[in-house]
Amino acid sequence: MRALAMVFCLSLAVFASAASDESAAQAASARFDGGGSSADAAPTAVAPPPAPAARPVSKADAALRDDVERRAFRYFWEQADPVTGQVPDRASADGGAPRQEKTEGASSVAATGFGLAALCVGADRGWVSRGEAAARASKTLRFLLDKAPQEHGFFYHFIDERTGARLWNSEASTIDTALLLAGALTAAQCFPGDPEVKRLSEAIYDRVDFPWMMKGKPPMLSMGWTPEKGFIPARWDTYSEHMILDLLAIGSPTHPIPASEWYSWARPEVRYGTYTFVAGVNPLFIHQYSQAFVDFRGLKDRSGIDYFQNSVQATLAQRQFFIDLSKTETTYGANVWGGTASDTQNGYKAWGGPPAGGVDDGTVAPCAPGGSIMFTPEQSLDALREMKKRWGSKIYGRYGFVDAFNPATGWVDSDVLGIDQGITLLSAEDQRDGGVWRRFMANPEIGRAMSEVGFHQEAATK
Repeated sequence: MRALAMVFCLSLAVFASAASDESAAQAASARFDGGGSSADAAPTAVAPPPAPAARPVSKADAALRDDVERRAFRYFWEQADPVTGQVPDRASADGGAPRQEKTEGASSVAATGFGLAALCVGADRGWVSRGEAAARASKTLRFLLDKAPQEHGFFYHFIDERTGARLWNSEASTIDTALLLAGALTAAQCFPGDPEVKRLSEAIYDRVDFPWMMKGKPPMLSMGWTPEKGFIPARWDTYSEHMILDLLAIGSPTHPIPASEWYSWARPEVRYGTYTFVAGVNPLFIHQYSQAFVDFRGLKDRSGIDYFQNSVQATLAQRQFFIDLSKTETTYGANVWGGTASDTQNGYKAWGGPPAGGVDDGTVAPCAPGGSIMFTPEQSLDALREMKKRWGSKIYGRYGFVDAFNPATGWVDSDVLGIDQGITLLSAEDQRDGGVWRRFMANPEIGRAMSEVGFHQEAATK
């Protein structure tokens, strides 16, 4: 059952928290006025650095990137429920219902978040009209605000895409809600001609009671809550994909948490060969999901970490990890690599490397290099090109690459997953021209949160 994908957030619970003596002012309770006209307004937010020119890619690379993007967008446009706008967790790679019968009709709220951002990409690229995209966004957001069940503003991880009913006893998920909010706030900046999109997005964000999810011990954001057992004991206590959750919580105009929470989680250092980076677990998605929306380029926090460059190093290290694995798993190589949370022959798993892989059986997840196009365009696109060239239509179809395949055994996944098509689409678009970054960062709550956390631009070196 697809519910096994709850490992997506629960597998992180094994890491201990680390306290810090850093502190910062609590986020203001009123929506930030960038003009600073109110005496009670939050400190002026640090301006994001000027967006550098998109990394140059060859014509062949650009053509491949564009085709991957367009096919991924097609997933969200075609597969979203026509009445509610909710995006299915997965679908058959050929465009039909998922082969896993029990998952038909199941929506992932994180996939819906990626889908809201995808609407901006589709409108910008002219794949659908701006009016059509705005109407879809309004429909999606209205259902979430008025009909989808929630607890203190947090949505359930999996819901019925037609009714919104909670599925599989899934949790009211903090990270999945954060990714939904990220997509909603991206859409809020995308359709100025439709003020309803902005109104609905802000209402959904304003409703989320972030401090409520910090109840219990340690006083850190829980990974979720269920009616049966209350708060999930696992906390966001180490570097992972939750950075976007923290910033949304700190910047909340209605229910903020202290900015000091940013420094309460551990930042374990990983060394692999010539690469050094911070990571909590092995799957590559932990470096990708927040940064599909948050533009960390050229910025460091008070811990001195450049999170964008950290993710570049993590991606290059994973590529080298798979090159090293090719000594025993000969189908791996410099252009056949990718480990993240994905389907495998033996079910859905959160896996990757370095320093140690969770599968290492020949499985390849194309969304791992695909989701890192924004970090390593050359290496990521080389990998996608090689996979497409060698395995062609077996792994590359209507919605792009299948979720995973295993060239060592010949196994090819029958499905694509919304979150994996989503991260590939958004990463490619950010590499192209920073479009998703630009829209999400235009929300003043994010700039205010980053200012309160202490993000700053590094002085230019001569």
